[in-house]
Amino acid sequence: MADTSSYIPPKVWTWDTNEESQWSSLNRPIAGATHEKELPRGKHAHQLYSLATPNGVKVTVLFEELLALGKTEAEYDAWLIKIRDGDQFGSGFVGVNPNSKIPALMDYSTKTPTRVFESGAILLYLAEKFGAFVPTEPSARAECMSWLFWQMGSAPYLGGGFGHFYHYAHAKYEYPIDRFAMEVKRQLDVLERNLAERQFLCGDDYNIADIATYAWYGNLVLNNQYEAAEFLDVASYENVVRWAKEIDARPAVQRGRRVNKMSGPEELRVPERHAASDIS
Repeated sequence: MADTSSYIPPKVWTWDTNEESQWSSLNRPIAGATHEKELPRGKHAHQLYSLATPNGVKVTVLFEELLALGKTEAEYDAWLIKIRDGDQFGSGFVGVNPNSKIPALMDYSTKTPTRVFESGAILLYLAEKFGAFVPTEPSARAECMSWLFWQMGSAPYLGGGFGHFYHYAHAKYEYPIDRFAMEVKRQLDVLERNLAERQFLCGDDYNIADIATYAWYGNLVLNNQYEAAEFLDVASYENVVRWAKEIDARPAVQRGRRVNKMSGPEELRVPERHAASDIS
């Protein structure tokens, strides 16, 4: 039965600080730091402040893929940001990412230390810096950028839309679940049609567009996200599942998924990573 309750918006919206949900103490309509807290710094040029959410996994997977290619200058320190504890609102983190979202990166190898925030920007920055996992030929590069930005624009419907209302919301309502399930299935169909003709999103070569999209949609069809595989009938997207399994089997991907991980079997967690030997 459809939800027939109605909500009449007030003339001016105000923040209800008494909202009860597992994220209510973290969600707020203002930016900026809530407390003073310096960020730790390790010995490597790249300092990553993150958590093993889909957006965080994108970056650790790319770092591990770069190291697997033998690019030793891609060594990095990864520091855990506990978003449920509000670490992202500390003054040090806000100084790296004024949007208070993980991941955030500092690169101290540049003449002036470089901050990079937003997962897509970090992927592109690192791929260009190390000359790997991003095409240089103009047409191929344009295709890669198109799929990378497709993921950045599409994932909020999956995470903030479908994931929130289907998995996290304290009450379930038919309308938003149906609305976002329809859009997620449309997006999966976009991927399915593209991957029916290609091994990877852009053709024969694996690149940052695959890494970014795998972290969200690959994990979704492998039932590692929202426990929604059956609900969304992900098995019907055979080419997406094939592509996701192929990427999931890569050793660097398996290592990258473990960095800054706080949940799951303890032996698969690497809450903080400060040297290549931290992950076997």
